[in-house]
Amino acid sequence: MRTRQEVIIYCLSLQDTYEDYPFHDSNWCVMRHKGSKKSFALVYERNGKIWVNVKCDPQWRDFWRSAFVSVVPAYHMNKTHWNSIILDGMVPEEDIKRMIGESYDLTKGKKV
Repeated sequence: MRTRQEVIIYCLSLQDTYEDYPFHDSNWCVMRHKGSKKSFALVYERNGKIWVNVKCDPQWRDFWRSAFVSVVPAYHMNKTHWNSIILDGMVPEEDIKRMIGESYDLTKGKKV
């Protein structure tokens, strides 16, 4: 997974999601849950690469950061709960999907 479109298509494959551009800046795509409108992935270009911000359990935060040089404290987000994945080919696609899926699950909210 290396392109913005690949990330967006994968995120849209998750149940009840949509893409949003709330910052009036086409560089920033926010992937959200339809019901709660909570974001679970932010996709943008920075330094010539596509970056994806994902929420993570603090227990896993440091694991991901130490496992891959291309997973760093999230750009413009809370560094305790969010990581940035730099799509430079260093992180295997299955791990990118796993991190996006974990973010999706963490932000989904509870059913009432």
